[in-house]
Amino acid sequence: MDIQIIDYGAGNIQSIKFAIQRLGYEAQLSSDINEIHKADKVIFPGVGEASSAMQKLKESGLQGYIPELQQPVLGICLGMQLMCNSSEEGKTKGLGIFDVDGFKFGDGEIGPQIGWNSISNLKSPLLQNVPEKSFIYLVHSFYAPLTEDTIATSEYGLEYSTALHRENFYGTQFHPEKSSYVGEQILKNFLML
Repeated sequence: MDIQIIDYGAGNIQSIKFAIQRLGYEAQLSSDINEIHKADKVIFPGVGEASSAMQKLKESGLQGYIPELQQPVLGICLGMQLMCNSSEEGKTKGLGIFDVDGFKFGDGEIGPQIGWNSISNLKSPLLQNVPEKSFIYLVHSFYAPLTEDTIATSEYGLEYSTALHRENFYGTQFHPEKSSYVGEQILKNFLML
């Protein structure tokens, strides 16, 4: 299986690569449009700040290309946020794959969510064999509200989308590569799509 991890200088790529290896597969890092196009599965990671990450995507030429991909694509954390219409962070225009905007958790009320939280309302093949209320690992200050693309929710001051799905595109606000056996199951499910 050809698994490509999009390398645009804004991802937590090594831990994702190791998580894929633990499942018995090899993943390649690439910013080459042709290599990504030929892949069976594509992972779109991201850590950091939305506007600078989007600028790196523009510089790599991948910004207009990612929404055109036909194979299963998994956006992780900032990758998922960039797949939305926009992010309040840096007033960033997103890729418009998921029809929802990203917002910052309430100013001064609650800070970033760092650590373990549970997921509920699971409804997608991506989350097959994952029990309701399973714990996943998150590090984020921005969130996607509930939408018709929501396939899992979490609560942190409010209920929000912790996973999204539209057509061949999937997104997790959490880090499956850091979410123990639950994350391993989700990555396995993605590879089996």
